[in-house]
Amino acid sequence: MTAPVRVVLADDQEMVRAGLRMLLDFQPDLDVVGEAADGLDAVEVATRTRPDVVLMDVRMPRCDGIEAARRIVASLPDTAVVILTTFDDDASLAEALRAGVSGFLLKVAPPEQLLHAVRTVAAGNGLLDPAVTLRVIAASAAAPAPDPSAAARLASLTQRETDVLRLVADGLTNAEIAGRLYLGEATVKTHVSRVLLKLGLRDRVQAVAFAYESGLITPGR
Repeated sequence: MTAPVRVVLADDQEMVRAGLRMLLDFQPDLDVVGEAADGLDAVEVATRTRPDVVLMDVRMPRCDGIEAARRIVASLPDTAVVILTTFDDDASLAEALRAGVSGFLLKVAPPEQLLHAVRTVAAGNGLLDPAVTLRVIAASAAAPAPDPSAAARLASLTQRETDVLRLVADGLTNAEIAGRLYLGEATVKTHVSRVLLKLGLRDRVQAVAFAYESGLITPGR
């Protein structure tokens, strides 16, 4: 039997944490192993429990969720962080994307979407809430000029891999990319895996950020 996905909840509102715990603990394949009321506690609890997923609020006392996410991603590479947010600060979310989070989700998202997000990132994939994808992409594009080091890494890709990365950054699924490029879906999946491996990225969310940082995709394109 597969072990349940281990989750840590980080939010300064106790009522929010209680609601999330109730939702997650009701699922046989999910297990809440810790809670934190601020960013520093989130890092400590994650370090101690080594969860598969951390659900992280952005605005918290002592250490905000973005800095906490950065520390967790750096020290616990097998732990995925999902930002739960009201999305009122695009610049902060762009910074969270660069910090290496695996997903964004609005707090008003339906319960089934939250459960899907937890399972998706636990499986090693990235996830962006459809309601905020375009704003996240725009925010990640806020840098005034491409990062030269990112542009150099981009040169390691083949033309086909570059095409696939561009479409990933446009928000297309593997099936949609397959249709656009007249390829099999399994072939697209292989290309995406190679792109992530060559560029040293964790998932599709980081691929979106990289596409903008490297200059492959530009605002207003």
